Amino acid sequence: MRHGSPYGTHRVISPCGVLPQAAWQIDNTMVPFDNEILIDVLALNIDAASFTQIKQSAQGDLAQIEAIILDTVAQRGKLHNPVTGSGGMLIGRVAAVGPALKGKTDVVVGDKIATLVSLSLTPLYIQHIKQVHLDQDQVEMVGQAILFESGLYARLPADIPERVALAMLDVAGAPAQTARMVHPGDTVVVVGAGGKAGTLCAYEAKKRVGPTGCVIGVSPFEQDCLRMRQLGWVDHVLQVDATQAVAMMEAVAEVTHGQMADVVINCVNLPHTEMGSILATRDLGKVYFFSMATSFTAATLGAEGVGKDVEMIMGNGYAKGHAEHALSLLRESPALRHVFDTLYA
Repeated sequence: MRHGSPYGTHRVISPCGVLPQAAWQIDNTMVPFDNEILIDVLALNIDAASFTQIKQSAQGDLAQIEAIILDTVAQRGKLHNPVTGSGGMLIGRVAAVGPALKGKTDVVVGDKIATLVSLSLTPLYIQHIKQVHLDQDQVEMVGQAILFESGLYARLPADIPERVALAMLDVAGAPAQTARMVHPGDTVVVVGAGGKAGTLCAYEAKKRVGPTGCVIGVSPFEQDCLRMRQLGWVDHVLQVDATQAVAMMEAVAEVTHGQMADVVINCVNLPHTEMGSILATRDLGKVYFFSMATSFTAATLGAEGVGKDVEMIMGNGYAKGHAEHALSLLRESPALRHVFDTLYA
């Protein structure tokens, strides 16, 4: 067997000299190198920003959605949305483990795992799509994928349904980063607090701010706002469109008496919410952009343009221990578990 780079550069077709995530096309031949793991894929959890863009492009037509996914993988060797630049993650069963990984990995053939690296860098072959779940950003499929030596993964827990675990692990970085950034007494705004990542962040933030802190949930959708009120993890629910920066700023100013937020966590899967998040943050506060729809240019130049001195953190889907942390939240909160079971099981 051939030996490959631990980072997968041996799979890059074009352009030369880049890592697989940055590549336009990678080799998705499902013959593993001696330091790769071959996976029989069961389902894909597509990044929310990417899936929203695909649905809009296909005008909600299932056949068109399938065609876009298949065409992307056929062209690029991976599910890397050329518009949003994002991918997602997968669950599957280990089909083969390269001999060079002996002692470096604890997975064996037959294990069910979720990959914790993006589909935008994962060699993927789709034999056929079984079903598209429009409301869950998930695609059941038959095919295979390759995990590089450096690739992160998590074994699927026995006590949580697979699709629920997949949905949770897809956004596991968000609550883990929230736990790091939020402190007792903070005022925290969660933009998109009615969605998957936002719900987790609101729950985590409420735990961290304590009785002296405040959590504010933002969503333009009435159903999301109703869910936030029912769950009770936010102190104020703002039904505001975060793409309307001034309206967002004014709404947060009203409930914080002009003090604004110490931390703003943006989990929205649509573009143009950067300035609403920045204006909702106090000077020297923090803005965490977890969303893959975030524009670095819009955020940095926008903050400069309005004279906002804020610390801006671009979301990293990985944080040490993030998978275990996220799954522990489901286990400790029956209400959170009910939400995920209802929406994703």
